Amino acid sequence: MKFADKYGPWAVVAGASDGVGALFAEGLAERGVNVVLVARRQHILEQVAEGIEARTGARTRTLAVDLSDDGATAAIAAATADLEIGFLVYCAGADPNFRPFLDQPVAAAESMVQRNCLAPLRLCHHFAAPMVARGRGGIVLFGSGAGFAGGPNMVAYGASKAFDMVFAEALWAELHGKGVDVVGLILGKTDTPALRSLEHSRGILPDANTAPPDATPAADVVAEAFAGLPDGPTVLVGEQMKAAAPMLASLSRNEAVALITAASAATMG
Repeated sequence: MKFADKYGPWAVVAGASDGVGALFAEGLAERGVNVVLVARRQHILEQVAEGIEARTGARTRTLAVDLSDDGATAAIAAATADLEIGFLVYCAGADPNFRPFLDQPVAAAESMVQRNCLAPLRLCHHFAAPMVARGRGGIVLFGSGAGFAGGPNMVAYGASKAFDMVFAEALWAELHGKGVDVVGLILGKTDTPALRSLEHSRGILPDANTAPPDATPAADVVAEAFAGLPDGPTVLVGEQMKAAAPMLASLSRNEAVALITAASAATMG
């Protein structure tokens, strides 16, 4: 079965304005699937959509919505009610602040939980049901190595990514025998505009246009996601993550938290 026949005719990509999300949307379009691009900034989404249409010939639709809003998933469902969605990608939810839990209002943590836990849960529940009815479809959820153990400066983020990893695995356990492929991607340090901006602000990079030398390119993330799609449920992305995950698993919880804490200190510059 061709990719578009199994996963089309439309996909929803949440977090599609730049970085991995935009590249993922283009990868789907290159494979013959039309894409609904979801993110906060309408003018950026329109630029991404125009480029995808020009390079691939696929159709696009844009929807500006803040995924931390409680009504975001209902807005996405309404905006796609006339489309047959065969693929869902949820790659929103990075933490641009990387600050101690108590240095931020509790609303910041609540928004993280809304964006990283409730929103993907609701979208999967909405879109997976018709996929199961058709006997085909795909779901890709983005996780992080921060979800393997707790560490400072990413309290709510790490906890939400632990949820994402287990949620994807459990969803795969229920759906893979019904024709719906589910993959949870576990990312380590990844070259995205958000990471470049963070490391520049910390004095680690000379400017926000410089790629971190130790980060996995976004294109590699997309390639590994497509390669791992038929098997699931969890894909460790990048050589660093492939090496770090078994090492963390071999440690006691105290030792794992200490290691994550040291990595957090390094990131703070």
